[in-house]
Amino acid sequence: MIDIHCHILPGIDDGAQSMEDTIKMARAAVDEGIHTIIATPHHKNSKYDNPKELIIPKVEEVNKALTSEGIDLMILPGQEVRLYGELIEGLENNEILSLNHTQYVFVEFPSNHVPRYAETLLFDLQLKEITPIIVHPERNQEIIERPEVLYNLVKKGALTQVTASSVSGHFGKKIRNFSFQLIESNLTHFIASDAHNVGNRGFKMAETMDLIQSKYGNDLFYFFQENAELLVQGNHVYQDTPEPIKKKKFLGIF
Repeated sequence: MIDIHCHILPGIDDGAQSMEDTIKMARAAVDEGIHTIIATPHHKNSKYDNPKELIIPKVEEVNKALTSEGIDLMILPGQEVRLYGELIEGLENNEILSLNHTQYVFVEFPSNHVPRYAETLLFDLQLKEITPIIVHPERNQEIIERPEVLYNLVKKGALTQVTASSVSGHFGKKIRNFSFQLIESNLTHFIASDAHNVGNRGFKMAETMDLIQSKYGNDLFYFFQENAELLVQGNHVYQDTPEPIKKKKFLGIF
């Protein structure tokens, strides 16, 4: 498996705090069948700034450490960018790091709302041939309450990535059920761990992909697997036509 969202780089955000933590996470990833991880440290959120020039050497350092430890895992460079008004300028100034130097860029919304300028900015990214991937929309309060907001963004070309732990229920029943709705409505294109440690924010990828295979069958199982591979290669990923989520159905009110 390929995990496209992980906070495995040591000492730069709220993920691994030391190289020892990084090694523990790497061993846990391999145990789950993960062979490649895109490291995606936070950038431009309220606590952390991790520009491209800082991330690249960190990735090289970690890969050397994994080789010396005999751990068969490849780390690729990436970034989890909190949406901000000057994101385009950040790209032009070589501060923003796409996922493995491809056309795909992670975009994170604040947890409780979607900024009003999000639609315009995501469209502007696409005009520059950058494909935005909205991370963990299933945990955004406004999207949970108004799923049509996400539908509109996906319909206009944005992609999304749902967290494995959300699907498997580790963030609670409400978020699990909403994650299912996103999957069933073709409103997500990737499943990734967003792992921060080996404890309460672990990978949960093997468990989640097994769940997806048993609940939805092989087609969707391979859809998510292959999309991660296509992303790493910088190729176009699979997209099915998105469908709006009926809020009343989601809330169980008929």
